[in-house]
Amino acid sequence: MLEIIPHGTKIDFIGKWRVCMTASALLILLGVLAIPVRGFRLGLDFSGGTEVQVRFGGDQPVGEGPIRDAVSGLGIQEPSVVRYGPEGAREFLIRFRDGLDETKADRLEPMRQALAKLGSVEIERAEYVGPKVGAELRRAGLYSLGLAFLLILVYVGFRFSPRFAPGAVIALVHDVLTTCAIWILLGLEFDLQVVAALLTIIGYSINDTIVIYDRIRETMELHTKVDLAEVINRSVNQTLSRTILTSGATLLSVLALLTVPAVRPFALAMVFGMISGVYSTVYIASAILLLLEKRAAARRGGTTQGSGAARRGGGKSKTARA
Repeated sequence: MLEIIPHGTKIDFIGKWRVCMTASALLILLGVLAIPVRGFRLGLDFSGGTEVQVRFGGDQPVGEGPIRDAVSGLGIQEPSVVRYGPEGAREFLIRFRDGLDETKADRLEPMRQALAKLGSVEIERAEYVGPKVGAELRRAGLYSLGLAFLLILVYVGFRFSPRFAPGAVIALVHDVLTTCAIWILLGLEFDLQVVAALLTIIGYSINDTIVIYDRIRETMELHTKVDLAEVINRSVNQTLSRTILTSGATLLSVLALLTVPAVRPFALAMVFGMISGVYSTVYIASAILLLLEKRAAARRGGTTQGSGAARRGGGKSKTARA
């Protein structure tokens, strides 16, 4: 495997866990404190509203700004306009909170007339999301996140040992909370795209954690007299090339999606979550594993060496070396 980090690199990652945990806690706290100031903004998927897809004909240039101004002229507050496709595409998605339900469907015609001043236009579809549906979607999103955490807790506990599982799940909760904190601080809206990104982040982050957990368990078996903190550092350093290559390649792909307005919220949340996921594998998941092993060793009156931890970690890993 290609290694961009020289063999034998010895970076003391685990030694910085206290500083990193404090920084994470401060970021999450800032996000909570920012809610009264920035607000916890819910998208139309959760709060209810109208989504109208329009297509312009002809050759006259059309942009998001003029469309937004035309819709705002109808008394609609804070409409969102997103272009479908690359720059120059003539299809747009207009979203706003003033619901065009059956009793307000006649509002579509004034909108079409206002947009017709920018060029020939066709309304391809109009969908209304009521508050009740939005509340159900909110509950479904929260249930999905909770179920993902629970299943991962069971899987990691079965795959390794019960002492490995809490660190993995707390790291995933950390990734979700830090992404949400940044989202709140930036004043961005939470919608179904963001929920989808959070679920994807959970899956991506646990994959990186499993790889390093596997290496930790392997190193425990090979170095039975080495302190667990040293085992974790060795394991992280040995998988560092793999982490940089796989995470870097994935991050470049997600960064490319930022150029597509229709999926930009998903891509942006993924960028934050992926960075947090790599960070939390070392400074949250591995650090909590170390703390739990120290507590267990203190009860036994021993030390956190690889031998005892390896026995608790289960059999030899079958995962290929990264």
